[in-house]
Amino acid sequence: MRMDSSLRRFWSALTRKKQNEDDGSESQLARVLTLLDLTGLGVGSTLGLGVYVLAGSVAREQAGPAVVVSFLVAAVASAIAALCYAEFAARVPKAGSAYVYSYVSIGEFTAFTIGWNLILEYVIGTSSVARGMSGYIDSLVDNKISIAMRDAMPIDVDFLSEYPDFFSFVVVLILAGLLAYGVKESTLMNNIFTGVNLIVIGVVLVAGGMNCDPDNWAIKPEDIPAGANGGAGGFAPFGFAGIMAGAAKCFYGFVGFDCIATTGEEAQNPERNIPLAIVISLIIIFLAYFGISTVLTMALPYYLQDPEAPFPHLFETLGWTAIKWIVSIGAIFALCTSLLGAMFPLPRVLYAMSSDGIIYKKLQTVNPKTQTPVLATMLSGLLAAVMAALFNLQQLIDMMSIGTLLAYTIVAVSVLVLRYQSEELMSTTGFSVTVPEVLRQIVNGSRIKEPTHLSSAIVKFSVCIFAVFVCGACGILVPAEDYINGDYPGVIAGLAILVALMVALFVVISLQPTDSVKLTFKVPLVPFLPLVSVFFNLYLMFQLDSGTWIRFSVWIAVGYFIYFTYGIRHSIEGERLLTKSELANGKAASAPNGIDNTGYDGEEKPGSTMQRASYTIANES
Repeated sequence: MRMDSSLRRFWSALTRKKQNEDDGSESQLARVLTLLDLTGLGVGSTLGLGVYVLAGSVAREQAGPAVVVSFLVAAVASAIAALCYAEFAARVPKAGSAYVYSYVSIGEFTAFTIGWNLILEYVIGTSSVARGMSGYIDSLVDNKISIAMRDAMPIDVDFLSEYPDFFSFVVVLILAGLLAYGVKESTLMNNIFTGVNLIVIGVVLVAGGMNCDPDNWAIKPEDIPAGANGGAGGFAPFGFAGIMAGAAKCFYGFVGFDCIATTGEEAQNPERNIPLAIVISLIIIFLAYFGISTVLTMALPYYLQDPEAPFPHLFETLGWTAIKWIVSIGAIFALCTSLLGAMFPLPRVLYAMSSDGIIYKKLQTVNPKTQTPVLATMLSGLLAAVMAALFNLQQLIDMMSIGTLLAYTIVAVSVLVLRYQSEELMSTTGFSVTVPEVLRQIVNGSRIKEPTHLSSAIVKFSVCIFAVFVCGACGILVPAEDYINGDYPGVIAGLAILVALMVALFVVISLQPTDSVKLTFKVPLVPFLPLVSVFFNLYLMFQLDSGTWIRFSVWIAVGYFIYFTYGIRHSIEGERLLTKSELANGKAASAPNGIDNTGYDGEEKPGSTMQRASYTIANES
């Protein structure tokens, strides 16, 4: 009995949810970001390494001219995830992005997992962009910097870079200082750099467009030079598999729009501006990628692209040296913007998690002059700077995707949970139903219009089972050699069964009633689009290699150590629930000495849980 009670309390601690009190007036952060600022932040954080490296790399190595289709597929997948983010931004206009979203809808332990993954994503995103910018500059001076550093300070460790990149280290620290100085000043710089970025892209489109030759999209196999990796020629030289492999890589070129969703406590009119900024940003980003990849592959055959610096190589080949340097300098400014956008959400997530007490509360300190979380900003900047100095670009990129994809998956699931959630409070002892009631509700035989505990539970269970079936399907689809060289009919039959079961679960979820809450934005075609997002994200996670999963497991283990030794005991939500429970039981008014130790009678008893909860709640207000 005692063990059962302990397990129940432990489970309650893991699943306690954050109260969604979003009046927008309680934040200590400066609410100064306009729609233009938010859109600039989303565009600037995304149009960096992707537009200046990814298009040429994917065209040469994966998709050929069909890179434009790869970007389209990636854009669709990203847009679905963006719609889910936009609805949550309308529901929960708070700092913290997917972390807060999952805390409100699913529970504390899941929220910590997502928040910890977001920290990983943003740290590695910042480090990889800094390292990429350093490499871009190095390529413009014929790799003289890397050669000199490799000779002077070589590092002979397998999992580290060949040399310490002090340039990346310094750049990251400078931008961390800028972010700590003030959010309005840093976003002004971001807007300027983003404008330069878009001008450079425009120059590339015009200059490259003047040299476009449609025949480069229809190169015959016999015209491909010997030794060149040209595949079968034509528009899709590497076939459908190449297009999808390119799409998987291009997907990461759209990572960054979610930083908009971390600004819920600094955005003006967040319920309207955050969803709108996300949608506008993705449209601009896709048009830029589509235009750039079209010009690159039409102006120069795909097998001649430079995967490291395609723009300078293109204009060097065309003999347009002046345009080459204009574009190169603009690219460096654009990478600065991407670096700023990658780092911007990192201290905000730390601030949100520390404000909730599930990581060290000192990180929530906001400087009264700059109105920014200075300590969180500088510590996160230092971590990113060290990683940029010690790891090479490929090692950083290998770790970047997994946290992002998991966050996208949880956001899609959370949209479904909240959309089908019953507004009534469920009792602590749960509720009981009969099997006929469950079967009747699965098909919604009573045609109820409002969610109930039972309908909400059916949706949650169905979504979990759907995710399991998706994992099974991905286990069949990803290792292609298994069903090409093995039992092809048997594998196809198994895949067909899993697809049929997923369709059945989709039908069950569709039949359940949804909430009637009025929001400034809602995801259309629910539950279809969120379920598609879950499938896309899990499929791409299955593409990651075992080394990435091992490094990810180590990061998660460190996070869980922090949570179970500190966070679960210092959670503000836990203290709030304890306060409510003790008040409900009358303990607050029955202190032995006649003095109420909760702090409500005007005398505080230092160190008491009640007093800490009252103090932290008062500070939140």
